Amino acid sequence: MYRRPLQFAARSFAHVSACRAASAGGKGLDQEACFRALAACQQAGVSSPLVTPCRTLHVATQLRNVKETHQHTDEEVGAFTKLIEAMGFTGPLKYNKWKIKIAALRMYTCCVERINYDEFFDKCTLPDTLNSWFLVAQLHVWMCLVRMRQEGREGKYMCRYIVHSMWEDVEQRSKIMGIDAIHRKEAMKAMTETFYAAIFGYDEGILSDDCVLAAALWRNLFNRQCEDAGQLELMVEYVRKQMQYIDTLDGDDLLLTGEVKWRPLVEENAQSILKVVKPTYNDAGL
Repeated sequence: MYRRPLQFAARSFAHVSACRAASAGGKGLDQEACFRALAACQQAGVSSPLVTPCRTLHVATQLRNVKETHQHTDEEVGAFTKLIEAMGFTGPLKYNKWKIKIAALRMYTCCVERINYDEFFDKCTLPDTLNSWFLVAQLHVWMCLVRMRQEGREGKYMCRYIVHSMWEDVEQRSKIMGIDAIHRKEAMKAMTETFYAAIFGYDEGILSDDCVLAAALWRNLFNRQCEDAGQLELMVEYVRKQMQYIDTLDGDDLLLTGEVKWRPLVEENAQSILKVVKPTYNDAGL
């Protein structure tokens, strides 16, 4: 009648003893404690955790190490900052918020004024319309967002105002073109859906192979109306080299200045960006 509870208690005691003995292995294993744990396991009629579940202990150690490493890489945020950000406000940042806003506006300006849109329309056979301009602009805005997301809370704050500047610019351009309020509202709604759908597609493409990225460009940039594989190849190469180049830019400089220079669409040696520029030293090592 009392055999099962006693056996369960013996198993629990043996398991706890064995785990304590195993955890002491990294600090100098106590052999006597190990032998006592093994004897208790044999008396209880169970297998010792020191022998059979070693893989479980190893996996648990790996998970613990991963968690510890993840905590070291995360940005430390105080309780007050977490509270006000949970309420929808932005906590204190490393740099002044107004400087980050200005840098965000300047970065968006680089996406608009430093791009040769006529070349994109010609090489990709796109019509010269507001929608085609927006499709090319959102591609470059997305590349900036991907880069700035790597800069922690400050980068996410900057991304918010890059997107805000883009929508303000799109609305002003539609007003200048004489689009009435009703059609402008409908167009803005369609562009918003297109933008967020493109972000998901481009994110998947940049993390996958060239086929997935080409499919995302075909759906979003070419609006499913591209039959020339050379155009897709050109744009995949452009996005890859552009992302590699932006990743080499200093994050603090981007947060404070927002200055981005774009590589040309067509280059004689497009693979040159893949070659890491190594510093040259003289005989003295300087």
